[in-house]
Amino acid sequence: MNQIVGQIFSEVKKMISGKDDCIEKAFASMLAGGHILIEDVPGVGKTTLALAFSAAMSLENHRMQFTPDVLPADILGFMMYDQGKGGFFYHEGAIMCNLFLADEINRTSPKTQSALLEVMEESCVTVDGVSHALPEPFLVMATENPKGSAGTQLLPESQLDRFMIRMSMGYPDFDSELLIAKGKSSREGAGRIEPVVDAEGLVRLQREADQVFVHESIYAYITKLVTATRENTYIDLGVSPRGTIACVRMAKAWAYVKGRDYVLPEDAADVFPDVTAHRIVLNTKARVAKLTAEQVLGEILASVPRPASFEKRLLPAGGRGVNRDEKRRPRTGTGA
Repeated sequence: MNQIVGQIFSEVKKMISGKDDCIEKAFASMLAGGHILIEDVPGVGKTTLALAFSAAMSLENHRMQFTPDVLPADILGFMMYDQGKGGFFYHEGAIMCNLFLADEINRTSPKTQSALLEVMEESCVTVDGVSHALPEPFLVMATENPKGSAGTQLLPESQLDRFMIRMSMGYPDFDSELLIAKGKSSREGAGRIEPVVDAEGLVRLQREADQVFVHESIYAYITKLVTATRENTYIDLGVSPRGTIACVRMAKAWAYVKGRDYVLPEDAADVFPDVTAHRIVLNTKARVAKLTAEQVLGEILASVPRPASFEKRLLPAGGRGVNRDEKRRPRTGTGA
């Protein structure tokens, strides 16, 4: 499977240059079955990233530009009376797909934003009391403009909590932007992307990533990190239990992307800011000190001791869980 992951990255990079970390984090979130929120200024490739992944994995994707006049029925669908059949029938909305791109999600009304709450948590749509299951896999990739942009509305905490990660792509480096200027980036790359897997293949990857081993000490480490957000003097609202689950699932997927079937403390630390930065609410003390969520989380990571990074301790009993890039050989000992 590691070869397949590398092929997917190679195809996506045909459209996205110089953003390897963003590509890997986004794909890890997909492997973990989580939704992605990309917050950045317009024009840095947020939408292109979603289209590149949908093409590389043959996912049915729908894109909706969120504006103040978009209604919940536009997303979820609606019931309409069919005179010929003599009854009401469900007409699917844009959400019925594998990868739903919610472009500039913070430009629409709170009523429309709330239409995604059930969909993102339970992968089903309820219209007139009847539930309709979404196709598997189902992922939401939403983009939003930074706070303070004209015509935007803040996402409520309940909706932010449903995104597994929040990431920012940032401006490209000089060499990547030079390629874009020469026309060798997104326009040409879009037609060259070859599908590597289909929707069923992505589901198989997700199931394999879910089998990545997590040692008890790693579970305890993640729990300590989350607890620290609830006790920090700069934080009013700490990470929820849903965030704890997201940290574990994301750490598994991140280890899988790195070619391992066991999680190291470094995996949990790497994904912790991406999973939790949008889930905490800073207080006045933090704003006066001009601290960002990332800075506060960095202090938490520095203050919570990591488990000893001896890989033999973190393996399952019997020594399973070697690096896929290494030659498999019998191990001795009983692990932890």
